[in-house]
Amino acid sequence: MPSQPSKHLETFPNPAADRDYEVAFECPEFTCLCPMTGQPDFARFQIRYVPDRRCVELKSLKLYLWSYRNEGAFHEAVTNRIRDDLVKALGPRSLSVEGDFFVRGGIRTVVTARYDKRPARKPRG
Repeated sequence: MPSQPSKHLETFPNPAADRDYEVAFECPEFTCLCPMTGQPDFARFQIRYVPDRRCVELKSLKLYLWSYRNEGAFHEAVTNRIRDDLVKALGPRSLSVEGDFFVRGGIRTVVTARYDKRPARKPRG
């Protein structure tokens, strides 16, 4: 049976949870639909994270990203939802999701949503 799109993200235990290291993914073939016109939007997504206790399994990430293919979503909304879903599934030390959407109507859109488990430092002054 062929794979089907899914919103479920599988995880596995971090094999090196005692250290910080970065995992980076690039998805050059992301698609969703424009919620206003129904036309396809194409994007290149970059996901970077520093795992804590869990890592994301690649096939489930692929099927998760594929699940947006027939959904209408604004660029800002879909980028932030991917960020939220990954944070919920992984509980990472930090994470960044960048959606680089192809030119549409003469405008290219890049949306970056970040997460950092560590509290932000207060500026000295």
